[in-house]
Amino acid sequence: MTTTLRPAQPLQQHSDGTRSRTYEVRVNSRHVGSLELATRSAAQPEVGVIRGLRIDEPDRRRGRGTVAALAAEEVLRSWRCTSIAVSVPADAAPALRMAEALGYRVTGRVQVKELPAAPPALPPGGSGRAMTRTEYDAWQERAVLEYADHLIRPGTTADQALAASRAEHAVLLPAGRDTPGSAFLLLQAPDGAILGTLWVGERDLPGLGPAPYVWDVAVAPEHRRRGHGRTLMLLAEHAALAAGARRLGLHVHEDNTPARRLYASLGYRDFMVNAAKQLT
Repeated sequence: MTTTLRPAQPLQQHSDGTRSRTYEVRVNSRHVGSLELATRSAAQPEVGVIRGLRIDEPDRRRGRGTVAALAAEEVLRSWRCTSIAVSVPADAAPALRMAEALGYRVTGRVQVKELPAAPPALPPGGSGRAMTRTEYDAWQERAVLEYADHLIRPGTTADQALAASRAEHAVLLPAGRDTPGSAFLLLQAPDGAILGTLWVGERDLPGLGPAPYVWDVAVAPEHRRRGHGRTLMLLAEHAALAAGARRLGLHVHEDNTPARRLYASLGYRDFMVNAAKQLT
């Protein structure tokens, strides 16, 4: 019997420049599962994404998911994608094993913390406050430039990367500092020095819905390795609790060992595992 993908809808061309399409997984003519393929963003059209790969219970443990994932690679190659990204629930051991067997490399993790009932005490030596509009403008420009550097790759010019970064920030922050659900905070020393910056916004977490999410946290270079990262993360908890939330999420890169240790010590646990594979 042959496992194949059959389109379940026309190819969707979205206004942000991305594309997507849902597929049925079939064995001959019999439906056994489904998945969605997409491009990650207008800034990264060469990165394909596999979402929601699901095989019906009676057909699991027969290699259907593996064949469907390989078929998805062929579709994404036809879209001129050069790599694939997936996000797998951290507790989905079979899916994680399949991704590893297919050559995916873990790139990062979405982590979630169940928050305490009361805001945690902050260590001495710094206090949090909201950014002024001028401070926000300076922070946003830095954030845009740093993300643009991340987007530069073979075939992408610096100007293209910068335009893509500005476009993505505009989507995430349509009203700038006043975007609903967002908090922009500074950690300030008693002498007025700015020790670090923090952006807490919202993100949909599969199965949990919208939740506060640490989109950006940064300690000023001259103040690093003094514990201010922990204080900034405690400020993030304050912001989430003030919004009435009971969970807080974040993303950490797999190779950022100091950050992973910090988040583990604060009680964050893996929620989704992000992995990527180069298409050859």
